[in-house]
Amino acid sequence: MIQLILHLIAIALYGLSGVYYWRGLGSGSQWNPERRFAASIGALAVLLQGGLLIGDIDHHGHLALGIGTILSLDAWAVAAIFLVASLRKPIASLGTFIMPSAAVAAIGQIFLPMHTQANPVPVDPWLVTHVVISILAYSLLSIAVAQSLVLWIQESRLRHKQSAQLMQAFPPMETMESLMFEMIRVGFALLTLTLISGLFFSDQLFGTPLPFTHHSVLSLIAWLAFAILLIGRQQFGWRGRNAVRWTVAGFVLLVFAYLSAEFLLKLVFAS
Repeated sequence: MIQLILHLIAIALYGLSGVYYWRGLGSGSQWNPERRFAASIGALAVLLQGGLLIGDIDHHGHLALGIGTILSLDAWAVAAIFLVASLRKPIASLGTFIMPSAAVAAIGQIFLPMHTQANPVPVDPWLVTHVVISILAYSLLSIAVAQSLVLWIQESRLRHKQSAQLMQAFPPMETMESLMFEMIRVGFALLTLTLISGLFFSDQLFGTPLPFTHHSVLSLIAWLAFAILLIGRQQFGWRGRNAVRWTVAGFVLLVFAYLSAEFLLKLVFAS
């Protein structure tokens, strides 16, 4: 009962943070009073949910995973990285979308139960490292996708010579695009490390370094999509809608890869 109450408090804090980030959109300042308050309660939500996630994942020394926990963990990492990055980058406006998304994911942690493992898997430090790197990659690319969607809306309104107060609250398009590719580069590097480290764990779990599962195939295709995007940016100056399409396409593939990984782990751990 106490754990449920703590989950509800974290959800409420995320939601309240999103509301105050929204209220802060009317000011051109990166850190107006509303955004400072939003960041403060958002940080409390991240700390509280982080403690709850540790208890859910490390179940008496064994790894416990479920789709609700995985989605909540990913959203938690996105929120945490966003809060840290917003201290140095002008991306506070993205909190309007990121914090409510974290609240929704935290709800999933309550209503989407963990699966029961027939043979519980001990928490291995190297496996945890692999999972952490993959989540960081996913989180950075999630923030990049949020930036790309805002960039697409900005460009669309500019093409149609429309102006909206909401869009004026975000940084200029050049700044948003530069930050987006910065996030993609770091996320792509971490995704590469994820695939490389995954080869070793695949060998342990399946007896082969690269099993052709939905997870591995989709992950490789997503990696290729982001690689093409970065090459296109470097060699041909890709930007605008072209960059947004490749970013969203790569991320969608990555989402399906992560979701298929949960079902794959369920199959392996139950065998």
